[in-house]
Amino acid sequence: MSLLARLDRLPLSRPHYLLLLLGGLGYTFDGMDSAVVAFLLPSVQDEWGLTNAQLGLIGSATPFGFLFGATCAGLLGDRIGRRKVMMWALAVYALFSVIGALSPNYEIFLGARVLAGFGAGAESAIIAPFLSEFVPAARRGWFVGALAGFFSFGFVAAALLGRFVVQPVPEGWRWAQIITALPIVMLLWWRRSLPESPRYLLANGRTAEAEKVVVDLEEKVRAATRAPLPPIPEAVVEKPAEARKVGLVSALKYLWSGSMARRTAITWLIWFVITFSYYGFFTWIPTLLVQQGITVTKSFEFSIIIYLAQVPGYFSAAWLGERLDRKNTIALYLAGAAVSAFWMSQMTDPVLITTSAAVLSFFLNGTYAAVYSYTPEVFPTWIRASGTGLSSAFGRVGSILAPSVIGLSAASLGFAGVFGLTTAVLAVGVVCTLLFGLSTAGRSLEDLTETEETKAVSR
Repeated sequence: MSLLARLDRLPLSRPHYLLLLLGGLGYTFDGMDSAVVAFLLPSVQDEWGLTNAQLGLIGSATPFGFLFGATCAGLLGDRIGRRKVMMWALAVYALFSVIGALSPNYEIFLGARVLAGFGAGAESAIIAPFLSEFVPAARRGWFVGALAGFFSFGFVAAALLGRFVVQPVPEGWRWAQIITALPIVMLLWWRRSLPESPRYLLANGRTAEAEKVVVDLEEKVRAATRAPLPPIPEAVVEKPAEARKVGLVSALKYLWSGSMARRTAITWLIWFVITFSYYGFFTWIPTLLVQQGITVTKSFEFSIIIYLAQVPGYFSAAWLGERLDRKNTIALYLAGAAVSAFWMSQMTDPVLITTSAAVLSFFLNGTYAAVYSYTPEVFPTWIRASGTGLSSAFGRVGSILAPSVIGLSAASLGFAGVFGLTTAVLAVGVVCTLLFGLSTAGRSLEDLTETEETKAVSR
């Protein structure tokens, strides 16, 4: 009797939603940490008399740490397990957020932001592949999309911190970082009860442990639904491909070999396009609003409105991902973002700028929901965490470049030029996704990845 068939036939119920909550809270704090930097910049500039170049480095520090965190998390997640990486990533993020808050000078603050970004990037890259391995194919797109939606709560919380802590409170920029780190202590305790992924355990020959996890989940689902479990399908793949020792070189060699190269190329491209556009937009939006004649206070208030638009963006895309397929949802929301960015580039009125920015926020974050669902689906179990981590890491190259590129564009091209550039980048993503993306909705992870063709490439 296949463990994976038993796992995949379970209906979504309270045990799955608890996993969603625990993973989602991790994303909430990751999002808060990433977003709060934009609100810290004016304060740290005044604190240490920083130049615009130094501010640019701070803006790039977190995504720079994200890049290496995502890479390491993926590789380690396939070697030592998803759960261990999640726990250590949380600890690193919390520790260096506190160090950043206590920083006596620019140099220590910059280093702390890089290492906090490392922890946040590691966790961000591992949560989606970890939880996707527990969820039945019929609901996986919605589940992982909704999981990514918790990022939006972190961004809204960061905007509230900017408006009500960073700006009015003495040393508010320090207190804001303490606040972003404190809930992690609670979350570390909650996650002690998280099981390891049964797919990871099975791929690594730890069948007895995988059996225990599946039996425990079955019992919890039976208790939650108060109904007999559904029958086990007959035609199933018995187990994922056997685990291999994954290193950076071997992972890249596999991901760019044979039939995997197309999957890898389009996934990396989507991650770069959305992350470049996203970080370029959200890092600079408070500053750009001020440059358009909006006061700092109003800029922070408008930012709250813009960040609130993320919430329906994420969850609408999570819902559509099951109905339109993930790749079509990605293309639709990238197209909506491109139109919104062009619209914003034509606006001069503060209210219309804020409105168009909120619509752009809706579509950019909706794209992320679909991307987080899509990415773990296209890589085999034995390299799923590495494939997801490296895709996310490549996207972080875009987030590192975006603050500087947008800053230079703003100086030479103006407000309209910044969002005209964003429109062009997003349009490339739409075309490539439609032409080369993989349809994944309703298919099991093994059906998507354990084909004879991909097995041949991995040998």
